[in-house]
Amino acid sequence: METTRPGITPESTQPATTDCHLVFKPITLDSLHEIAPYLTRQSYRTCDFSIGGIYMWVGYFGYEYAICRDTLFIKGGEEDHLQNTAFAVPVGSLDLKDSLLLLGAYCRQHGLPFILSAVPEPAAQAIAELYGCPITELPDWGDYLYRATDLATLVGHRFNKKRNRVNKFKSTYPDFQYEAITPQNLPEVIAFFDRYMQAYHKDSELFAYEESMVAQVLREYDRLPFEGGVLRVGGEIAAFSVGEVVGDTLVVHIEKARKEVVGAYEAINLFYSAQMVEAHPEVQYINREDDAGDPGLREAKLSYNPETILKKYNIPLDDYLR
Repeated sequence: METTRPGITPESTQPATTDCHLVFKPITLDSLHEIAPYLTRQSYRTCDFSIGGIYMWVGYFGYEYAICRDTLFIKGGEEDHLQNTAFAVPVGSLDLKDSLLLLGAYCRQHGLPFILSAVPEPAAQAIAELYGCPITELPDWGDYLYRATDLATLVGHRFNKKRNRVNKFKSTYPDFQYEAITPQNLPEVIAFFDRYMQAYHKDSELFAYEESMVAQVLREYDRLPFEGGVLRVGGEIAAFSVGEVVGDTLVVHIEKARKEVVGAYEAINLFYSAQMVEAHPEVQYINREDDAGDPGLREAKLSYNPETILKKYNIPLDDYLR
């Protein structure tokens, strides 16, 4: 499950190319077509390297991007300290060492500390070996990764409780229907989510931002590489889910359900996973993203028996890359 580690050594302290100057610009809906091709050129499986993982959090983290030497660079706020500027691990044609040297030069030019944030474990290990620097885990931001067949079937003793909840849903609401999100039912999904926000409002800046971006994404749905599913009870929407496929991984960005509908969350999870696995045979894993330190979310995600948690790290490089 690891990416190939670059076979490079840290002798040189200057970028291999001096004709490349990083110029960062805001990430917008119109610029996503420039970013998207680079996201398929990595195999970290973390949500940070997906269109949804970037675009849905562009305002919260202040993401900007630059493309130089056929390599994507992303700048934003540090995960646990938004006021600190930090960078994602670059992806593209440049090897890891050369791309980091370019970022180091950019930070010196602009008087910024050089911090990498949300670094996937394989890249963090490679950087630690290159520069002998410490890496600090971000425990609230690790992504929950599942075997796709597990979530699409709920087969086995480990999933007895989940199967029972789905069976309870089926017996309680025998008229249920499941369907893909289409241009025809999208207005209903938008209306459902408007009601959902009013019914389940939380006094949380993070929650408020996430809900506002879900609403925006639904309005822009036809311009995004997303696929979704809808669960109906009595003809009315009771739940929906939205995600995107990146390589061999389905990244689930949105899952909302009426809490009073017993088993709705378990049912939409199962039906959507099954739909996507059937439509995309290449999908081997499902990433249900992080828990952001929320105990309830953590318990819910662990209850589905993840294959692993994709750890992420902060890495300060000022003292190691000069």
